[in-house]
Amino acid sequence: MKEPRLYRIVRPILTFFFRLLFRPTYVGRENIPAEGRVVLAGNHTSFLDCLLLISSTKRTIHFLAKDSLAKGWKKPIFLAMGIIPVNRKIHDHGALVKGEEELKEGKVIGIFPEGTINRLKKDVILPFKIGAVKMSYDTKSPLVVFAIEHKYKFLRRSVKITFFKPYLPSSDLTEENEKLMNQVKEKLKKENQK
Repeated sequence: MKEPRLYRIVRPILTFFFRLLFRPTYVGRENIPAEGRVVLAGNHTSFLDCLLLISSTKRTIHFLAKDSLAKGWKKPIFLAMGIIPVNRKIHDHGALVKGEEELKEGKVIGIFPEGTINRLKKDVILPFKIGAVKMSYDTKSPLVVFAIEHKYKFLRRSVKITFFKPYLPSSDLTEENEKLMNQVKEKLKKENQK
């Protein structure tokens, strides 16, 4: 089960500087399994979200990411970091297949089911696409939901990520996708009521 070498090299460096500059709060990191296949899925608030997840665990996360990152001069860098390119203009079945292949090898998949950065109000999320629960169900991989709260503030403790306990989705993927989305919604609403 070979993991991307570049990821292993840069992860501790990125983590050090990210924590130094943005001082994130992590809740429930122990809910990310120390080994074996797992899908991490949650809301998408900023281009910094990937760094927040990377800094949350020592495990290598294979992100499903827009395919423009795998083009031009960026291609060798991001592919060496283990991303799985997704064509967001179509229902990219190939990306889901690749994700499931990685899961079957005992790896970690990171996915933002909103499909893009959400620039709406802080307590509103975009409709979730079904890929996260599908990959989890198809491969019997635990699904760990996360919720990202607050904005990234330079040198100030603000952004927070909470990881929920892992579970296995049922065969009703539409219902499971709603469940995933509602877990994130409820967490954001509770936080905004404080």
